[in-house]
Amino acid sequence: MRVLVINNDGGGFADYVDVAEGTTVAQLFEQQVGSTEPNRYLIRVNRQPCPAHQVLREGDRVSITPTKIEGA
Repeated sequence: MRVLVINNDGGGFADYVDVAEGTTVAQLFEQQVGSTEPNRYLIRVNRQPCPAHQVLREGDRVSITPTKIEGA
């Protein structure tokens, strides 16, 4: 299934990503950011705060934004 990932970390990007059925927000975060510290990011699904165990659905929009920007 496809979800839109908006990564506001660094230069930022937005793109559709294919993920397996049953993928959780935490699993997608680890795949996209490669960090094990999700507490340093604001993660939303369809513009709403979400729990890490939330299962993604076809067409979801996931935004990942750092809560502190390096050097700022």
